[in-house]
Amino acid sequence: MTFSTKLLDWWDKHGRKDLPWQHPRTAYHVWVAEIMLQQTQVKTVIPYFIRFIDRFPDIDTLANASEDDVLALWSGLGYYARARNLLKTAQRCRENHDAELPRNPAALAALPGIGESTANAIYSQAHDKPAVILDGNVKRVLARYFAIEGWPGKSSVHKQLWGSAARLLPKRRGADYTQAIMDLGATVCTRTKPACRQCPVAGQCQAFRINSVDKYPAKRPALKKTSKSFHVLILTDGKGRVLLERRPPTGIWGGLWSLPADDDGGMIRQYPGLDAGKLRELPGLKHQLTHMDMTIRPLIGDSEFLSTGVECAPDQRWFEPQEWPQLGLPKPVRQLLEIYLENCEK
Repeated sequence: MTFSTKLLDWWDKHGRKDLPWQHPRTAYHVWVAEIMLQQTQVKTVIPYFIRFIDRFPDIDTLANASEDDVLALWSGLGYYARARNLLKTAQRCRENHDAELPRNPAALAALPGIGESTANAIYSQAHDKPAVILDGNVKRVLARYFAIEGWPGKSSVHKQLWGSAARLLPKRRGADYTQAIMDLGATVCTRTKPACRQCPVAGQCQAFRINSVDKYPAKRPALKKTSKSFHVLILTDGKGRVLLERRPPTGIWGGLWSLPADDDGGMIRQYPGLDAGKLRELPGLKHQLTHMDMTIRPLIGDSEFLSTGVECAPDQRWFEPQEWPQLGLPKPVRQLLEIYLENCEK
């Protein structure tokens, strides 16, 4: 029996068939799911996907949305460029493809945020065609099955994995095979403590044969992680509105609304009538990004100060209590505002 036959037989019995983007398994559903699943686990994605599709059931609805609407539903999922690219792609599809995703993988890969592997995943699952995909789970399965040396992110290793994946493709059941190989990596051939005795292709797995499964794939070279500490200002006016500012389109939290921030608290001098003596510092909040450890030090006004009006800059705006929860906010900023509101209520 071939690799694909064994894998599909296993998936028929043990595969995941109740994921929300499988019912119905349309190109739009698969596309949204694949973008959300980039660097994010299925269990985290599911509630985000359900909310997103409920709000934006098709490409035309999404294309007509504002960036704030899209980022609000993405808040907490991270890697916010993915959300902005979803909106850009929807708008391009409305303009150039009659509000549909193109059926050609090359045309899909030319759209914002869709690379070759993601394009193939959409094409395969939406149209039941065999196509090479290389998400993190699939790379791990192939690296072990063929005992491929090196970090999968390296160009030469990626090329080797791509060729190996192409050789294993079945001639039929393309959609099921794509889901099956992803499921194998996610549920059996896991990064740590893989369940090799339950694997349908363990008998031919080269890493398993030489008792070296834990050595494959090679780990990513260590990233140089930086540390950053900065202040944010939690400021309200007499109407209970909160002052927020739009982040630049690129960089950390690009395009999201955030609390005014700087490295040394000097921003306090920017606001006429703002008395630093009436501000107090709350306990710092730790937040981790892939490449950075952040310590956020919030400054908040005492109760007698909160009625003071402060003018805002062009990239800033006052938001009503019922407005800011609907915005695209970085997770730690949302946490701080929720803590702040709880303190106010007390």
